[in-house]
Amino acid sequence: MPTISMFYGLIIRMYYAPKEHPPPHFHVYYAEYKATVDIQSCELIQGNLPKKQLKWALAWAELHQDELLADWNLVMNSEEPFRIQPLL
Repeated sequence: MPTISMFYGLIIRMYYAPKEHPPPHFHVYYAEYKATVDIQSCELIQGNLPKKQLKWALAWAELHQDELLADWNLVMNSEEPFRIQPLL
């Protein structure tokens, strides 16, 4: 699963999987926490993160929503996604 961004201890990844389930989403890892975020709504759909880290992940998703959707389309075609700038 490619890492598309890293910041403040968060690791953002997407699966290379043409049959990956909708909705378009990405995975967030932080220490022992794991979460899945819907790209279109920028909402948590599975898992959990500490409150501050969840806010960072969702804010980042809102800022990079178009890039995330473009990466989703790439991975759905078994292509490598582009790296996305971290939250600064």
